[in-house]
Amino acid sequence: MGKFSMSRFFGIDDDYDTADYNQTDEQAPTENDAIRSELPRRSGNKVVSINAPRPSANKIALFEPRLYSDVQEIASQLIKNQAVIVNLGRIDKGEARRIIDFLTGTVFAIEGDIERVGDQIFLCTPRNFEISGDISASLNDKLN
Repeated sequence: MGKFSMSRFFGIDDDYDTADYNQTDEQAPTENDAIRSELPRRSGNKVVSINAPRPSANKIALFEPRLYSDVQEIASQLIKNQAVIVNLGRIDKGEARRIIDFLTGTVFAIEGDIERVGDQIFLCTPRNFEISGDISASLNDKLN
């Protein structure tokens, strides 16, 4: 058989000679087998469905709960890898404390973070977000 040049198709300098294979095997190698053996191996399965939903890691959801039961929707946004800003200005202090306790547990479970960014405003983030800076010092300076 003739020679198959990999450089002609892929810019690889190695030539493949089909005559070098032992023809007593069950099936003689094909040109595709030679190409596959020369290509680098990839580790892991990185196949992604074209119809898969896009990750929404770039969104921040805003919530102003009025009942304790609203915390379930806030927690589900965190589980979906969305950051959440929660304004507790329209709920009594006892319910607000319960909401913060629930969100603290949720954030702990997903390895996220919770930060106070205002008097009654909290930022909850999943693990793929990074919070930097200290806004509390800036708020105290403006109030004085």
